[in-house]
Amino acid sequence: MSLDTNLNVLWSRALLEELVRGGVRHAVVCPGSRSSALALACAHTPGLRVWSVIDERSAGFFALGMAKQSRQPVVLVATSGSAGAHFFPAVIEAAMAQVPLVILTADRPLELQGWGAPQTVPQGRFYGDFARLFADVGMPEANSPAIAHLRATAARAVSTACRAPRGAVQLNVPFREPLAPIPQDFGAEKLTALAREGRADAPITRILPASRAPDAEALDAVRARIAATERGVIVCGPRDEDDGFAEAIAALSLATGYPVLAEATSQARYGGGPLTVSLYDALLRHEPFTRSHTPELVLRFGGGLTPKSPQQWLDTSGADITVFSDESALYDPAHRAARVVEGNAVLACRALTEGLSRGPGRWAQDFVNAERMARSALEAALGEQSEALTEPRLAREVVAALPANALFFVSSSMPIRAVDAFAHGGCVPLRVLANRGANGIDGIVSSAAGMAAAAGRPAVLLSGDLALLHDVGGLVTAARARVPLTVVVVNNDGGGIFSFLPLAQVAKPDEFETLFGTPHGVDLSHAAALAGARFERPTTPAALRAAVRTGLEGGLHLVEVQVDRTTNVAAHRHLYARMAAALGEGPWA
Repeated sequence: MSLDTNLNVLWSRALLEELVRGGVRHAVVCPGSRSSALALACAHTPGLRVWSVIDERSAGFFALGMAKQSRQPVVLVATSGSAGAHFFPAVIEAAMAQVPLVILTADRPLELQGWGAPQTVPQGRFYGDFARLFADVGMPEANSPAIAHLRATAARAVSTACRAPRGAVQLNVPFREPLAPIPQDFGAEKLTALAREGRADAPITRILPASRAPDAEALDAVRARIAATERGVIVCGPRDEDDGFAEAIAALSLATGYPVLAEATSQARYGGGPLTVSLYDALLRHEPFTRSHTPELVLRFGGGLTPKSPQQWLDTSGADITVFSDESALYDPAHRAARVVEGNAVLACRALTEGLSRGPGRWAQDFVNAERMARSALEAALGEQSEALTEPRLAREVVAALPANALFFVSSSMPIRAVDAFAHGGCVPLRVLANRGANGIDGIVSSAAGMAAAAGRPAVLLSGDLALLHDVGGLVTAARARVPLTVVVVNNDGGGIFSFLPLAQVAKPDEFETLFGTPHGVDLSHAAALAGARFERPTTPAALRAAVRTGLEGGLHLVEVQVDRTTNVAAHRHLYARMAAALGEGPWA
């Protein structure tokens, strides 16, 4: 397609060229007429891979999953009207989890706005405060200053999406007829080379990022505090970057002598160092242990922890807390942090490690020994269940079936809690992601499919049944994109997490079941058939592990594990009680 077929084509190509030169490598395009010039530009711009997704909500989360995995901005294209509004949930998650997206909403021209033209709504600032930047690029114009401005706006948009704090940006792009690439003479020969071609392989305006290095003076102060404090802990919450964080945290842990309490999606649990503690929730529920192991210094990385007990322990410990605000992310809802150090977490860890050589002592060894006791008790209790597949057991089995460097996506609600509490770490490194920005269950299948698409290799998703039903379209997206994805769905016929809340004790049983338990009675094999996925329903741990490993060979798989929701609370309490009993044998009891 020639650059000068018509003005809309030239305009769209200039826009997409700048986005690619700014670092975009993937475009997720939804069908539509008003956006046809943008869609065709995506298809004809070198260096850009295009993914076609039917449903805008699924497309938003598919792009989100791609951007989370690749840590590169992904373009989303929607036609005019309400189409772009379906990206909103993904935009919220992108804002809360700092994921870069560039959204192009095609629009109708000014003369059609406000007079009842079909598929026309006010699209300006569609996403409110959740978008890092909004710009209406204006109508296509056949003059050099306008096209140069378009290119500069695109360069600025992708730069804004990628710099701290990362998130989604929206460019509203109105078009007049003809929307199809019908040849028209618009004076292309009068345009300057800069307007027509930009700056070859560089953005027309390169906006250099601010320094990501933490302040040296601030780190010196933290290092001095570490040197004077033996009773410290390193706490790692959710973090998406695949940048050597696990190795940097392990080195810092050994240099400080501090144990690492690593959340499942922190990128520091699986394949972590010798002082990494993954069953920290069980330890910190045990009052004798917490009473005798109150920290004096806490080094906090990443987002919020999944379980409540560890966070409450930190908030009430009275410890001196330092939060490392990676990419300007900040988690301190109780306002307990004495200081916040901004900058890249890996650079901060490496800088702090220099000059520290305390090494592991009894303080750290107590945490390691306590986890070893809890792990032994957990394994014994699960072993006694023989062939039973409870929710804690299946979370453990899925993780245990994953090979080194596998891609694993975990749904919010009960799956992430089960993985965090019962799928302990080890020497096998895993890439574990979840949508923990807004902690919703929407778009989970699509996000996992995006993770697999960006990586170009199979991924495994652990999802609840309601999350799957909320995003059945994600299976269709994965099938159309030929994404290798295995969805392991925990089918407890409803919302299992509500049974853990006080609400379950005070609500009338029938009202609780109708409004919160929400049984659905859906045969999930039909969802697999809809997307042409291979379906399995394992009933034993061995069969579940085999299904996961088969899925990792490629293709689209739906693996349903049916469990009893009414016994789930008791199963969790039994395992915590067994671990608590084992911890009661420790020297701190």
